[in-house]
Amino acid sequence: MSRLLGSVRARATLGATLVVAVALVAAGTAVLLSLRSNLLGEAGTQAERSAREVATELAVGTPYGELSLDVDDRPVQIVDEDGTLVAASEDLERISGTSVGAVQPQPAATGDGGDGDDDGGDTDEDDSGESLEPGEIGERTTVSDGSATIDGDPEDYRFAAVPVETREQGRLTVWAGAPLSAEHGAVNTALTVMLIGFPLLLAVVGWVTWMVTGRALRPVEGIRREMAAITASEDLARRVPVPGTHDEVARLASTTNETLSALEASVDRQRRFVADASHELRSPIASLRTQLEVAAAHPELLDLDGAVEDTVRLQRLAADLLLLARLDAGERPADARVDLAALAREEAGGRAGVRVRAGEEGEGEVTVAGSRGQLGRVLANLLDNAQRHARSAVEVSVRRDGELAVLAVADDGEGVPAADRERIFERFVRLDAARSRDDGGAGLGLAIARDVAVRHGGTLTVHDAPAGGALFELRLPGTA
Repeated sequence: MSRLLGSVRARATLGATLVVAVALVAAGTAVLLSLRSNLLGEAGTQAERSAREVATELAVGTPYGELSLDVDDRPVQIVDEDGTLVAASEDLERISGTSVGAVQPQPAATGDGGDGDDDGGDTDEDDSGESLEPGEIGERTTVSDGSATIDGDPEDYRFAAVPVETREQGRLTVWAGAPLSAEHGAVNTALTVMLIGFPLLLAVVGWVTWMVTGRALRPVEGIRREMAAITASEDLARRVPVPGTHDEVARLASTTNETLSALEASVDRQRRFVADASHELRSPIASLRTQLEVAAAHPELLDLDGAVEDTVRLQRLAADLLLLARLDAGERPADARVDLAALAREEAGGRAGVRVRAGEEGEGEVTVAGSRGQLGRVLANLLDNAQRHARSAVEVSVRRDGELAVLAVADDGEGVPAADRERIFERFVRLDAARSRDDGGAGLGLAIARDVAVRHGGTLTVHDAPAGGALFELRLPGTA
């Protein structure tokens, strides 16, 4: 059973069918109850009408023998105050549900009921609590259900009892019945139609829901198959089909393709990173190995300074690669207060030609929240880059710009062409590869600086400096 209902399509079909079934049962029950109530009310109205017709005849003094008791073959009983049957329909053979079960009047019941003056002055209340004058018919009606047999034909009836005050017979009660065959027939017919129609309607609802759900989920199955194929082939250039319905499934397919694009870009970036790192590591390692092999064969030719320089390059490159790996892994910076002016003075100390201009007079400290070590690494990388390209001077400035803290590093070199101002922040990118390699640069400094800035919720951009060189601006959220 769990396997049968393991699909969204099956669960949706079952759920829709159950909901419709419950609604149909509730509606059908309400219809049957309403139909039965209306038909019973109609039968009660017919019975009351018949009883009042006979009561009207009694009120005007019509003798029992001349009463209309056999109209429409409906059972009629007339009962006196003592509960004795005084008149009844001629063909009535059996009756139940009224106050009297007799079908033939008692012989003594035809006697007089007293003189007119006494009967006419009777103002006793009947069972319904009404006080009637002679010739007056009661307003209240008693209704009950029962059965009667007329001329050998048994049937269910709804009976209505109407009181009437006569001048000669005193207080009488007229019981008249209306058949319930129409009510039973209509209810049974409606029930039969429901028992036949409801299952057919549920079958149609289930089939339609199954077809509509299957059609709606067909694009999802296409997405699943394509994702399975992509996983098996490891070809991240493939994309899942996007239906033209502009609904949730289409948005799911679009989001899936965006995820695949981001994953493809990440994998390509990782592959390029590994290839570039291998290439960068190969040169110093090969140089160091050559020097060691020469030294092993000819100790007098050992270039110790060159070996140390290559070792330092390897150490710096390994540190850069490790930092990039931590940044790519989502390492969050420490939440410490860092004074950018103090950090700038610390990093600029001992560097020739570097001048620090921190804040304006009365501005106070310019602080940010983050990792002092990582922000120091950003400033160090920017200063190394600026000194590498400057002609004579490098200036570091720290200021506030609204709620942002701004650290700028400017040089008086040749600047960065507008077309390359984003490319220089890519990993292993050097605009002057030969010069950068000679100076020991691997093209990772600016990439590390921007990654750290982004991790701290800031930005790192390059513009033209006032002196004509490059101006690198680090903008970070400031703290109070």
